[in-house]
Parts: sequence; structure tokens; C-alpha cells
Amino acid sequence: MKTALLVIDMQNDYLWENRKKLFSYDTARLTASVNALVHRYRLVIYIRHIIQNLPTNRLLFGYSIAGTEGAELYGGLDIVSDYCFDKYFGDAFTNRALGKLLREQGVETVHLCGLDECGCVAATALGAVKRGFKAEIIRKGTATMLPATKVAKTHEKLRKADVTWRDDDE
Repeated sequence: MKTALLVIDMQNDYLWENRKKLFSYDTARLTASVNALVHRYRLVIYIRHIIQNLPTNRLLFGYSIAGTEGAELYGGLDIVSDYCFDKYFGDAFTNRALGKLLREQGVETVHLCGLDECGCVAATALGAVKRGFKAEIIRKGTATMLPATKVAKTHEKLRKADVTWRDDDE
């Protein structure tokens, strides 16, 4: 069974020192965990969340704006492949080129890490299952800013879809 690692939304705007206070991730811990993971997989694919560079989006969101330094992959992230896909929605599989590449490579299972476990990681896991892939979220390679009650609801939805979790040393 061939597996790919999807590294989701590990971008400057969410991790660097200049980020909005909204993004309170432990950058050092998360980046160290993800960097350890990327060196253990043969197929690593990076995913970037991109928001169109429009005046309203710059005002409403102010992060992940297309063409800005903040939308680029985080500078502390180890880049081990040239595969990088942009997405405009939470589910990375809305970029059809991702599913096409995985099928061409014979991938049956995707392991997911990155940001946010209850946001784009969860949406991509559900998207993977919907498209016939097995999806496993790597606990130590993800983070969330949501409270425990919302995390529990998201986990229940993922479990019902047959998404599983794994430790990074399995």
C-alpha cells in the first residue's frame, strides 16, 4: 500500500513571528514534528491555502493572500520535494491535480499533518475519503486553535467517515 504525506498550510502567515494573534500555534514544536516527518516519506506533497489578492480579502482576512510573502511555505519548514499545490478551499482535493498525481503514483493512503487539524486538515481528510483514499491524521504533526468541544465534534465527524489517527512513530 503506497502512502503519501500531505503537509497542509504550513505557511508564513500562520507560523512566523509577524503572524496575527489569532494564530497561536506553537511554531517550534509543530515545525520540528513536521520536519521529522517529511524525511520519513518517499512522497511528500505540500499544500498552500491561498486567498485571492483582492482589496476586500486583504481587509477581511489579511493572511494567505496570493502573491505575498505570508502565503509562502514557512521558512523553517524542510522542503524535500517539488510537489506543492495551492487550494482556495479547505479541502486540498478541490485542486484536482492533487488527486491526479496521487493516482498516477499509485497512492492508496494519505497521511496528513499541518494546520489546522480541525480546519483544512480535517476537510482534506474528508475529501480524501470521499475520493477513495484512506486518510490518517498524524497527531504530533498537527495543531489546532479550537476549544476542546469543537475538537470533539470534528473528531466524531472524522471517525464516522473512517478517518483515523496515528502517532508519528508508527
